[in-house]
Amino acid sequence: MSKHSNPPSWWGAPKKFNPNFEERKISWLELFFDLVYVIAISRITHMLCGDLSIANFLWYCSLFALIFWGWLNGSLYHDIHGNVGLRTRLMTLWQMVIISALSVTLDHSHDAFSESTTIILMLMQIFITYLWWSVGFYDREHRKYNVPYTILFLLSFGVLGLNFVLPHEYRPLLIIAILIFNYSPPFITSRILNRNSLGLSLSSSMTERLGLFTIIVFGEVVLGVVNGVSGIAEPGFNSILVFLIALAIVFALWWIFFTLISNRNAKPGFVRATVLEILYFPILISLGLIAASFTLMFNSVEVQRYYSITCLPLALFPASISIMMGMLIYPGEIESIYKKVRASLFITSLVFIAFAPLAMQLETTYFLFIVLIILISEIAYLNSLYYRNISEPREAE
Repeated sequence: MSKHSNPPSWWGAPKKFNPNFEERKISWLELFFDLVYVIAISRITHMLCGDLSIANFLWYCSLFALIFWGWLNGSLYHDIHGNVGLRTRLMTLWQMVIISALSVTLDHSHDAFSESTTIILMLMQIFITYLWWSVGFYDREHRKYNVPYTILFLLSFGVLGLNFVLPHEYRPLLIIAILIFNYSPPFITSRILNRNSLGLSLSSSMTERLGLFTIIVFGEVVLGVVNGVSGIAEPGFNSILVFLIALAIVFALWWIFFTLISNRNAKPGFVRATVLEILYFPILISLGLIAASFTLMFNSVEVQRYYSITCLPLALFPASISIMMGMLIYPGEIESIYKKVRASLFITSLVFIAFAPLAMQLETTYFLFIVLIILISEIAYLNSLYYRNISEPREAE
């Protein structure tokens, strides 16, 4: 037996892989870990607010995807292999230091992928690579499942380094390659090694972590409303009305998401669990863009431009929830209305897309009011479907 098989308990080797997750509470360390990532997201959202152009939005999505990848892998590692030993705490601390450093570089540079930012991203990349490689070092039985992760993550590390030697016009291709290398290992592992035979699904604790992360990003949307309204030059009754309507929109978005997605178990299977995790990305991106739009629309001379921009994430949000519902398990009383709920979400998405060109002709208050009416109509319809469905069996009795 290897001398590393039974390290001292105070150090705490990575917990051996077990597809049957035990129920556990989210630790304070994990919550602390999440908050550090939220700071980084707040920084890039602030960058987006400074220039809501298509190019800047694409860089925002790229940075967000890399930050979310770091958070997701750190969280999954803690969920699957973490323990109460010193090693787990140190591994979490190092990643928090890296992300904090990333937040500093983002705050001191207007370039989304400056040299300093790229160096920190490379540190994050090699650290995440080490985390997954180290699991195979301690647990030989699990090593074969880590090989695709280690190889592809190292390739991503190398591509990040090319950012220093290749001209800037190659950056989009480099970013696409990095994202493919970072997000593809679960699918490749499942394809090559038939990992689904392990019965690995998304644990209830990881589902809770994803929900908590989403609610923190919702906080960025509230902050966007506060920053936008506080910047109004001449506050009055209309600014109070705009403030209240904007907050009501945020609450309506929260209601739709957490009513349909929270406390739902993922369908079994490793690939389904991975797809569900990735589907959080468009949800989070749409919230980030809504936050940036709220910050700018109340004080910009091109205010109508931000109305149409805001309609796009508002359309993406319900469509993403509808797709996400396909990866979740719902109780019997929802089964009969399941298809209608998903269809109504897509219809709401299409309504926002159709509303985008008309929105440019409206004043801020009227625009926000119509957005709120659309969301309330969706909520009212979902409620009517649910309560009508649960009352029908009683009437039949």
